[in-house]
Amino acid sequence: MVLLRFAPSPTGPLHLGGLRMALYNHLYARKFGGKWILRIEDTDTTRSTSGSVEGIRKALSWAGLDYDYGPEKDGPHGPYFQSERRDLYRAYANKLIDRGHAYRCFCSADDLADVKARLARSGSNSTYDKKCLHLSDEEVARKVKVGEKYVVRINDGIVPTRSATHDIVYGYVRDAHLSLATDPVLLKSDQFPTYHLASVVDDHEMGITHVLRGEEWLPSLPLHLDLYTHLNLTPPEFAHIPLLLNPDKTKMSKRNGDVQVVDYMHRGWEPQAILNWLALAGWGAKHEATTPATVNSDTTITSSSSSPSSRPPSPHRLEDAPDSTHLMTLEEMISDFDLSALTHRSSILDVTKLEFINKHHLMKTWSTPHGLDDLARKVHGLIKDVFKASPYTTIDNIKCAITLLEGRLTNIHDIPIHAPYLFVDPDWTSEEAQSMIRKIPAEKRLPIIDAFMTLIQTNGWLTFEAASHESIMMNIHHEREKLGLQLKVFMGVLRHALTGMKDGPSIIDIVSVLGHERTIARLSAAKGLKDVEHI
Repeated sequence: MVLLRFAPSPTGPLHLGGLRMALYNHLYARKFGGKWILRIEDTDTTRSTSGSVEGIRKALSWAGLDYDYGPEKDGPHGPYFQSERRDLYRAYANKLIDRGHAYRCFCSADDLADVKARLARSGSNSTYDKKCLHLSDEEVARKVKVGEKYVVRINDGIVPTRSATHDIVYGYVRDAHLSLATDPVLLKSDQFPTYHLASVVDDHEMGITHVLRGEEWLPSLPLHLDLYTHLNLTPPEFAHIPLLLNPDKTKMSKRNGDVQVVDYMHRGWEPQAILNWLALAGWGAKHEATTPATVNSDTTITSSSSSPSSRPPSPHRLEDAPDSTHLMTLEEMISDFDLSALTHRSSILDVTKLEFINKHHLMKTWSTPHGLDDLARKVHGLIKDVFKASPYTTIDNIKCAITLLEGRLTNIHDIPIHAPYLFVDPDWTSEEAQSMIRKIPAEKRLPIIDAFMTLIQTNGWLTFEAASHESIMMNIHHEREKLGLQLKVFMGVLRHALTGMKDGPSIIDIVSVLGHERTIARLSAAKGLKDVEHI
């Protein structure tokens, strides 16, 4: 069975890159009938923060990404916090030491800094002189006995013979042993593992078949494959996912910009739209496959011919990959997802695409009575909070507002911005409202308002509601012609009186939502407004 894991560090709220990684794990697992684990990589005690795990779980739940095993979902692969698995890492580190593939290093931080500086001055690319590799067993035993602190390092001088470094996204890639630090640390002096050891041990012990992780770990893949070989373990398939970038092409991070999922939750974005947006970032590329090779030293691998992968085959052609604003449900994402169709470059996360996608997901939702009711209830608390004294913040009125604004909303939280006049009287003192009538004196405005009020009252409100948009406009044109005014002036005065805003839905639709009583009251109040001084 396909089994994957999403393994965030609890160093703060889940960010968009993390949510995208969880999504890809979810899509791949569900596509091939598998499962996925939420594993918490909390071995860096200095950076872990309180509440992070609960925040990660809430963000995944909001997005509809239900992991199968992990915190609060016990299963056969626990414990799911790496801090609770330290005995396991020490046992594997000792195996590597016993087999001669790793050793204890007792050098202090000051010693290591001096060594690194000396090597750099000599022109060496090495970062450590392997001093402790040459300690005798007796010296090591004595140091351990007296309590000297040590780290466990892999001996990178022993490169095992194994298959070439392969990745589902990138194909066969360059072996990067020479780009790594000399004898990377596997177990730190506090006896917590580094990512290198912990990820290999946990992925094996949990039975992970496919590892999806960020491309920043691609240079470390040869080291990880070496560890699997040294331990006589079968490695999983690896897929390294290119990073997300801000529109200015800077790397997305928690320190720079608004990348926390919780911010998007609070701002009213639809979870399906967020997933749609993230899924399509970098999806839809075509690549030539590469040929395998055998690695037994620091080898550069280049190739161009086709080679099969052991991953489950995809029934979808790359030519059918969606474009970056293609609207997809989660079910459609699962059906169409193809790791081999991901770009090899970092992808810019453009918020304008999110606006487009979110708008159309909203339109699809409110096209059904149930969906419209759900959206109204979702935004009910916000609207009540914005318009605390308004008696018009009912669910039914909010549903009317959504229907009225349906072509204008990109985010359900924008209702108070686009149509405050549906809940409270217009602010005729605003600069926007005053600019609408600055060049239209009262002697022109009042006849327009009177004509429209007469139109409503003469025909009767029931007749007005029952009439078609076209027939009402014919009557408006008739009144306008009698006054000898341009349509822009006539409708602009009515829009000012009813909304105090330059842009919005049609006047006829606004009146239908406001109702007879509120419409007449606003028109009457607008008649009493004084002229705005010309500027």
